[in-house]
Amino acid sequence: MIRSLAELFMHEGSAVERAAIVSDVRGGAYFEGFLNVLDELEGQGVSHRLIFLECDDQTLLTRYQETRRRHPLAPNGTVEEGIAAERALLSPIGERADLVIDTGGLTTAMLRRKLADELLPVETPARLAVTFTSFGHKHGPPRDADLAFDVRFLPNPHYEESLRAHTGLEPEVVRLHRPRRRPAGVYGHVIPLLDYLLPQYVREGKAHLLVAIGCTGGRHRSVAVAEHLAHHYRESGDYMVDVAHRDISKPPRSE
Repeated sequence: MIRSLAELFMHEGSAVERAAIVSDVRGGAYFEGFLNVLDELEGQGVSHRLIFLECDDQTLLTRYQETRRRHPLAPNGTVEEGIAAERALLSPIGERADLVIDTGGLTTAMLRRKLADELLPVETPARLAVTFTSFGHKHGPPRDADLAFDVRFLPNPHYEESLRAHTGLEPEVVRLHRPRRRPAGVYGHVIPLLDYLLPQYVREGKAHLLVAIGCTGGRHRSVAVAEHLAHHYRESGDYMVDVAHRDISKPPRSE
């Protein structure tokens, strides 16, 4: 199908400027010839890019639990077995990818912005979309962050019994991380740095920037700092600002 579509789109009378073909593991045996087709397209001079979407096993397990679906490669087995089979099947394709995007922690809107930023030409200057996302280092860093800041040096509410079950969204923790206290030093350095960097990204034509803020568990310090930065730049009105908290729902553990 890909070969036929390429011929159709390259026909003299075609009005198609660009097209996207999406496939997943349900392609099964068809993947055996997929790489050969890519080689043919390269030989014919057909401009193309291979985008590979992935995420960690725990994120995949959570998605299957939320949708209550069985993995297509393990209809009678466990989701873990299906994920392992899927990785083995798609590994050669991932190695050929021009771009690998880790979808862990990305909302649908964030993924759409990421794809548009990477694939679509920037015709006219537009407001930069900035997403501030918090994460926990114990769960692994986000692989596709454009900028990452580590705030594990800040006082950790996890060690205060009265705050442990709370998050950086709640007043009890926010009060601990208000600018008049020690984090003021963080904002006093991070905000001027971002004030310098964000316009540079705009001039380069970037459409979306992912700024990651990390602490140990991703529930307290990183959440409070990400919220503060998002509020600051949302108020400025210069950027389209979004905020996400990748690990905030994960239960607190010993840190």
